[in-house]
Amino acid sequence: MKVFVTGGSGFLGGHLLGALAAEGHTVRALARTPAAADTVTGRGAQPVRGDLLDAAALRAGMAGCDAVVHAAAHTGQWGPPSAFVRVNVGGTAAVVRAARETGVRRLVHISSEAVLADGSPLRRADESRPRPARPVGAYPRTKGIAEDLVLAAASPALTALAVRPRLVWGPGDTTVLPAVVEAARRGRFAWADGGRYLTSTCHAANACAGVLAALRQGEGGRAYFLTDGEPVEFRAFLTALAATAGTVLPDRSVPRWALAATARAAETAWRVLRIRGEPPVTRTFVALSAQEMTVDDGAARRELGYRPVLTRDEGLKQLAAGGQ
Repeated sequence: MKVFVTGGSGFLGGHLLGALAAEGHTVRALARTPAAADTVTGRGAQPVRGDLLDAAALRAGMAGCDAVVHAAAHTGQWGPPSAFVRVNVGGTAAVVRAARETGVRRLVHISSEAVLADGSPLRRADESRPRPARPVGAYPRTKGIAEDLVLAAASPALTALAVRPRLVWGPGDTTVLPAVVEAARRGRFAWADGGRYLTSTCHAANACAGVLAALRQGEGGRAYFLTDGEPVEFRAFLTALAATAGTVLPDRSVPRWALAATARAAETAWRVLRIRGEPPVTRTFVALSAQEMTVDDGAARRELGYRPVLTRDEGLKQLAAGGQ
């Protein structure tokens, strides 16, 4: 296939470019800067200069393509809501519009379990769980709107669907592992309720396998969870993940209720006093990382033929060895 990718210079997008090239697909990737263009070139894709709101660049990149993978997003737990809206909502709307205009047949959007984040735990949630009316934070809210835009675009002419990998990790991670290592280094790391709750995870290689499966088949208008398999204790996983970077996590623990109260107070102070930087803890962090967050990838296995290509233990061993 000929595939156009947004977000190819990022963590998961970069893995995806490699996976597509390995399967023999011809890949173009949106590149906002010269550095991003160099990055996607090094990952086997042809760069198309422009950003998500550049309609001409999107059309040029998608022209003659069979499929689009929309991996670009504004991530994070704090920041001006307008930034999240601009990229996650406006950018996704632009991608959908360009896909329709260029006659692309399939659009796969990389979403997140965060679209279900309302402050309560997820316990083996599947795709039938309704989206919350009041998501916790700008990232979950705008990713949910973006997913709606994609799924609503499904038609006989455009098979539009979404995948929702939970807690993506692996080589080149720019979010989870660096944040954990930095928090431990600065003495700011603590477990919520000891970290003795379950989580689902999704190695980048497995997330790519899910995207490739969605490019081959899958029903338009549907979202599919992706995971590494059975859930794991959050504390056990994060301890093992940090160990791959030579970091030992402390045993310090705080009650989840205290963490949640701190997040609410900190966000209020940062907002009212217009304090620069991020609060020490946010409500989004508490919702996604301080309680059970497990999802069921059964629909992806049944309908997409999805199978993880790497076990969690294999991924951890590769990271510890410095491999890809």
